[in-house]
Amino acid sequence: MSVGCAAVGVGMEEEQKENLPRVVESGLGPGSGQGQMKQRSRLDGQELPMKATPAAYVKDFSDPVYKEIAVTNGHINRMTRDELRTKLAELHLETRGVKDVLRKRLKNYYKKQKLTQTLLIKPECSDMYYDYICVIDFEATCEENNPPEYLHEIIEFPIALVNTHTLEIEDTFQEYVKPELKPKLTEFCTKLTGITQDMVDKAGSFPDVLQRVVDWMREKELGTKCKYAVLTDGSWDMSKFLNVQCHLSSIEYPRFAKKWINIRKCYGNFYKVPRTQTKLASMLEKLGMKYEGRPHCGLDDSRNIARIAIRMLQDGCELRVNERLHAGQLMNVPNTSPLESAPPPYSPWQKI
Repeated sequence: MSVGCAAVGVGMEEEQKENLPRVVESGLGPGSGQGQMKQRSRLDGQELPMKATPAAYVKDFSDPVYKEIAVTNGHINRMTRDELRTKLAELHLETRGVKDVLRKRLKNYYKKQKLTQTLLIKPECSDMYYDYICVIDFEATCEENNPPEYLHEIIEFPIALVNTHTLEIEDTFQEYVKPELKPKLTEFCTKLTGITQDMVDKAGSFPDVLQRVVDWMREKELGTKCKYAVLTDGSWDMSKFLNVQCHLSSIEYPRFAKKWINIRKCYGNFYKVPRTQTKLASMLEKLGMKYEGRPHCGLDDSRNIARIAIRMLQDGCELRVNERLHAGQLMNVPNTSPLESAPPPYSPWQKI
């Protein structure tokens, strides 16, 4: 989105909160247990295998498995970065990233392995509730020094569609949008985004582009056959850009975008880093990844955000909706809220 501008062990109680297992195969210790978990269903009624996150099926920290988890947690906390990379390589896991990322990756590997053994959940089953994630990162009109009252108009509507089962970007959507309030782009805006005056002059209005977005999402059977969620890099794309644009275009705010996953919050909470280190470039750097494409190109930004989301899923993070728009106001969604798919997309002019 563009708007112009030395490891030591920890105490047992703290370690138990991380819920990190040890297993015989890892050389970090033994353990066993049993349990069961039902499958989840797709929206069309067809059952899909599910391996929910540990918090979803084991909440009693007095269970013996958590003592084993805590011991493993302490062992991993005392490993050097080289030791972490060596162990990850032995397990055929990604070895790129800063020490905190490597530590979290290894912990989650053992946690999943242990809870899979304990609950007899098939290891090939997916953690993810959603079948797809729509990564959206708008580009909007801007000036070099935007005044507080400046109204940003969306000029690029990109989507990177992540398949959470294959962990790949399955498809993309991209269209430019003709601004109406200030149809002439500033030189600063063009230089920043790479979007030229000719591109927006040939583009459709926002309602027309949104209709084509809806048609594209319907072709993917999002919200009907497949469960999905929208994901953004921060809060502004939905709470600011899309909210303002719908008012300017005199259309209803789309229901599918009223709740979303703010990846910055998920990243900070999962890897235990301050919010100041959750900008796109910082997230990529800490994961040992490099930006691919042109910065501030909406589609390239969306692709790179999708790459971060995929890596987080591989590392064991459960991406879930954490923000919503209610009566035009940005609100948090508690982690205890039930998981649900975004609704089927509808036409900007459709009565609901």
